[in-house]
Amino acid sequence: MNKTVNINLANILFHIDENAYNKMRHYLESVKRSFANTSGSDEILADIEARIAELFHEKLANERQVITTKEVDEVIAIMGQPEDYMVDEDIFDDEPVKASKEPKRVKKLYRDIEAKYVAGVSAGIGHYIGLDPIWVRILWVVFTVGSGGSFAFIYGLLWILIPEAKTTAQKLDMRGEDVNISNIERKVKEGFDEVADRVKNVDYEKVGNKVKSSGKTFFDTLGEIIMFFFKIIGKFVGILLILTGGAGLIAMLVGFFTLGVFDTIHLGPLNLYELVDATDTPFWIVAIFAFLLVAIPLFFLMYLGLKILITNLKSIGAVAKFTLLGLWLISLIAIMILAGKQAASRAFWDSAITDNEYYLNNPNDTLNIAFVSNDLHWNRRTLNIGDMVVSYDDNGKEILSSKDVEFNFRTSKDSLIHIEIQKNANGKSFPNARETAEKINYDYTLEGNTLELNEFLTTRRENKFKNQEVRVFVYLPKGMALKFLNNTDNCWRINTKNDSDINDCDVYDYKWIMGNNGTLKCLDCPNKEIAISEDNNHVKINANGIDININENGEKGKIKIDEDGIDIDVNDNGESFILKIDENGIHVDADQN
Repeated sequence: MNKTVNINLANILFHIDENAYNKMRHYLESVKRSFANTSGSDEILADIEARIAELFHEKLANERQVITTKEVDEVIAIMGQPEDYMVDEDIFDDEPVKASKEPKRVKKLYRDIEAKYVAGVSAGIGHYIGLDPIWVRILWVVFTVGSGGSFAFIYGLLWILIPEAKTTAQKLDMRGEDVNISNIERKVKEGFDEVADRVKNVDYEKVGNKVKSSGKTFFDTLGEIIMFFFKIIGKFVGILLILTGGAGLIAMLVGFFTLGVFDTIHLGPLNLYELVDATDTPFWIVAIFAFLLVAIPLFFLMYLGLKILITNLKSIGAVAKFTLLGLWLISLIAIMILAGKQAASRAFWDSAITDNEYYLNNPNDTLNIAFVSNDLHWNRRTLNIGDMVVSYDDNGKEILSSKDVEFNFRTSKDSLIHIEIQKNANGKSFPNARETAEKINYDYTLEGNTLELNEFLTTRRENKFKNQEVRVFVYLPKGMALKFLNNTDNCWRINTKNDSDINDCDVYDYKWIMGNNGTLKCLDCPNKEIAISEDNNHVKINANGIDININENGEKGKIKIDEDGIDIDVNDNGESFILKIDENGIHVDADQN
């Protein structure tokens, strides 16, 4: 059992066992002695400690894990021993550089504030892609002008999202160089040499005037103002992304466990998914693919919001990112394949047609037509989708019942009654569609002079939803009288032509006779009234007869022809004339003053 020690390394707390602590302490003391007489030794040591802390943090699975001698040895192997190099590098200019024990590092994207014009975004991107920053800046200008200024907003977002390279380790990461003791020492010395050169060549008088006039450059001031507003916008966008992604993830999790684990997609004995699925894919597989397809983008949306709000948020790692991306691509491809199969299962349309002939013993009798509803199926329903309901027959077997039935009345070419039933359905091929249509059940009866037509169809549950429908064509001999005994619930599905412009929903109020070309002639419809009126003048022609009334400039006239006879009354400037013909004879009365 080893004793553990708490250490603070680059402001990060670590738990380390005593043996590992002693080894790390001796290592740091040795490094410190190596840089004792080196310019910028404090900065070099701070960067070395920061790099060691970063390596420890990467190797720990959680914050409670204790650092052992194994982790210390691995870090020392990466950083290198002080005796592996000499501080005074000028002595060994011709000595070949030893190969680093750490594999070549992948570049990290930072803003290079040392080579910035505005915020160092272009310089950082240039380091990352290996391109001179001047070309990146030219591209920014071209894209900004070409997009009407929208790329300036993108630049601002990158300004917020990309961190600046502050420490020596970050600057080495930005260039893809190994972050070890040798490179850290070299980078710090380069910084001091650059500062020394600037001090030697500085124009003190010019600098003094500049300090007196302004302590900041124009771009620094403008950058701080822009940065302030972009940070506010960035925080707002981050919060919005977190809320959107988090709420979506919660909804997806609730939906997944509700529909998948607890299987509440079953409404009693009904499985809705199986009724609409034509691919025979298990529901749990589809549920997993759909969940991953939506949940993974929502997770990354929330993660992006967290990255915007929390600058030092630990990355989930490249392995996790690529794993989630792979799962999302697999889910997308699977859903696209299933959707294609689902569409293909209903891509074709075909019909199954039956035609029967009937002869009435007394063709002069009126044919009574009645519509039979599916009230029984509706009362037994467990679910309805549009015109289709899921119900049970008298034997307790589950069936599908639909009101998608239309009735067409036309003139027969002979003296027989023809009833044609056309059943239609979708399928993955013409034979499959025709087979599905043949499985549709539709009944009607003709007993005596009464024709009963079902206003619904049925099919077995295993036939699923395939847009099943029925079209009924009733061909009646010319001159046959017919009467609609009742109206169907879907009266708009009755297709008739008549000579009285009666709406299909009102044809059951009257008695009809079949005419030419499927036109029904009404036997008891009310006569139409023709009425023309203007002020006191009018002309009326209706079932009561003809009524004409004229009143203009003192001249009056009236002609009325109805069941009581003919009545003519004329008054012209005081001269009147009356002629009346009725059952009592002819009566004439003339008054000419």
